[in-house]
Amino acid sequence: MSSKKCLIVLTILALIFRLVGLGWGQGYFFHPDENNMATAVSGLSLTNLNPHFFAYGQFPLYLAFFSLFPITGNYPSLSASILALRFWSAVFSLIYLFFAFKIGQTLFKKNSSSFIFLILLICSPGLIQLAHFGTTESILCLVFTANLYFSVRVLSRPHLSDFLLAALFTGIGLSSKITAVFFIIPIFLASILNKKILSFTTYLFTTLLLILILSPYNWIDFRSFFSTISYETAIATGATSVFYTRQFLGTTPYLFQFIKIFPYTSGLFVFILFFLGLFSFIKKIPKNFKAWFIILFSSLVYFLYFGAVFTKWTRFMAPLFFVFPLFTTYFFHYLKKLRSDICYLLVFLCCLPGVVFWLNYLRPDIRLLAAADINRRLPPGSAILSESGNVYPLPLSTNVKVTDFDFYDLDFNESNQTRLSYLISASDYILIPSRRVFKNQTAPLFPDSASYYQKLFNGASGFQLIKTYQPLGLFLNPESAEETYSVFDQPTLRLFKKVSHEN
Repeated sequence: MSSKKCLIVLTILALIFRLVGLGWGQGYFFHPDENNMATAVSGLSLTNLNPHFFAYGQFPLYLAFFSLFPITGNYPSLSASILALRFWSAVFSLIYLFFAFKIGQTLFKKNSSSFIFLILLICSPGLIQLAHFGTTESILCLVFTANLYFSVRVLSRPHLSDFLLAALFTGIGLSSKITAVFFIIPIFLASILNKKILSFTTYLFTTLLLILILSPYNWIDFRSFFSTISYETAIATGATSVFYTRQFLGTTPYLFQFIKIFPYTSGLFVFILFFLGLFSFIKKIPKNFKAWFIILFSSLVYFLYFGAVFTKWTRFMAPLFFVFPLFTTYFFHYLKKLRSDICYLLVFLCCLPGVVFWLNYLRPDIRLLAAADINRRLPPGSAILSESGNVYPLPLSTNVKVTDFDFYDLDFNESNQTRLSYLISASDYILIPSRRVFKNQTAPLFPDSASYYQKLFNGASGFQLIKTYQPLGLFLNPESAEETYSVFDQPTLRLFKKVSHEN
């Protein structure tokens, strides 16, 4: 197949994997960041553009609002806002693929290698997921990759236009999330290497101007902005304790990401071949080392900072997702004499986890499938004990009685322990809607929670597991990943039935 035809095929594949399935959830919105951003969008009007929401900048909120305005006018609905945010997230992911492909062409100087890099990115589970979330991560991935591309261009042709284009993307990034400040690093490095300090100053000034235009209420309502950023920083560093960060207690910086994040977001085979590619790179440093240095040094600085913070959420690592397909591609590029049939097989295996992951967005949300089955399975009047703290309750029938118990407070409130004992005896079924509690609240920090789930799973509490609702997946159990990788869009649910009245 010619290079042109191959690029056309991969472009169509990218459009399918990014744009198809954006309506996942079928009107139920389980992702908290999406809900918060969409709520802010749905409160906007032409006469009031203050979102009263500062965890993120105004750029993605305004983009969603003004793209909806010709259709919905002021105060768009929550569902319309969600879909608009998801659409733009997918679009940014597509533009991201373009810049990543251009980087691949620059680094490898060989069409076959850059095409391998592109297809691995298209089928990357983590990037597919981010494109289906109406959040800021696709924007941040794009900004980092675009800046890496322009910084590499500056090495060979330091034109002011490259600095201005980089400023455009950096301004968009910082108007979406303040952590995009790290994406200035590659432009700074290229400026130092080529002694273009004046151009770098112009880049910074243009970036600042764009931030003022694209996210104005960060400055107009600076007190609210600063208060929110201070609170979010306290959560990220662990200074403020909240229930949804308990999974990070006692975790090891850097190692956590390589065990709980990267194998899942990259896919098992890409993750394994990454190490072979890294070894090949060290064994034979490429001639265009300056370009590689800017990319790798900028990525390393980002990883060293965010890999050490207390809250090691998957989304914090999103700008680095490209690194694993990059070195996997280097492995193929390094082994030029690898038989083509073996190469095709390895690439297929690398893409397979992402393809299966994407298929989940083509079928009803697993929680809706579970709710429909439970509604059919349970007799009217059944009492179900479930867990609070999930974003959206399951749409269960009004013929059953559901009690959402706060397990996050179980180990700190003796009255709750008494109430739980009563609920267990009064319930016919127990529903675990995700791994959020039982995977996080373990002994010795949470002895009561650990005891409850141990008895539930081994049958000592008088309940038996009768049904497990799982998303599609290959090779790795998503429940073993960092929690946010699975709980928002593809959790595993478990239904237990009482078989004994002894607790």
